[in-house]
Order: sequence, then C-alpha cells, then structure tokens
Amino acid sequence: MFLSELSAFVWLAVAFVAAIIEVSVPHFGFAFVGAGAIAAAAAAFFGHTVPTQLATFVVVLVVSIAVLRSRLLAKLSGRGVPSRTDTLVGRHAIVTHDIDPAAGTGRVNVGGEDWAARSADAIAAGAKVRVVGADGIVLEVTRL
Repeated sequence: MFLSELSAFVWLAVAFVAAIIEVSVPHFGFAFVGAGAIAAAAAAFFGHTVPTQLATFVVVLVVSIAVLRSRLLAKLSGRGVPSRTDTLVGRHAIVTHDIDPAAGTGRVNVGGEDWAARSADAIAAGAKVRVVGADGIVLEVTRL
C-alpha cells in the first residue's frame, strides 16, 4: 500500500511541475502532461501497477492532446502570443542609420524605440518611413 501512495505523490508532483511550467511558458501543452499525471496518480491511488500507471498517463496525454489542444487553442488564444512588433505595423518612423538592402542593415526609431530595419530600397538616415511588416525583430519599412 505504501508504494502505491508514494507513486500517487510522485505523479501529483509531476502534475504540479507541469502546472508551473504551463503558467510560465506561453505554449499550452503542459496542461495535458498535468492531466495525464493526475490520471496516473488516480490509478496509483487505486493500487494499479506502475506499468498501468504509465499506460494511463500516456493514453490520457495523447488523447487529450489529439482531441482538445486545437479546440482550446482556437477558443482561448486565437493567433497565439502576440509579437511586440504587431503594434508597430502602420506606424511612422525615422531612419537613424542608412538602410542598405544589399547588406541588410539599417535602423529606425519608432515611438522612441530603436529597431533594426530593412527595405527593398536604399533609404538614407533622416528619412521618414512607414512600418509595413516585421520579420522577427526586424521591421520592414517603406519610404513615405
């Protein structure tokens, strides 16, 4: 009996760690690990063997990911985690370092913040530009 109680506590610890990771990382995947661990803890509590506990964990994990993840992501998060650059698209900026499309270099100031920038055209420092997109943390701009 002691071993099944110990297994139940181990599974609950796994669920607790998964919950901490879930709230720390914007991924929406560790909740399913926690669900599987809670199901395995229940199996341990009722005296099932370790292989049965592992099977319960795997089945609940896989089924919940397959059935629930896409539905929950669509309802809860839409596009996922918004990028810092999303709010900059459409804003005007000043070129602070020449934008050279061949070298892929250049910098702009948008709302007091300095950003790496690129453009299809060469643009000299001091020119006014508009942010039309972003690739990671590099803003794509066009001359106004």
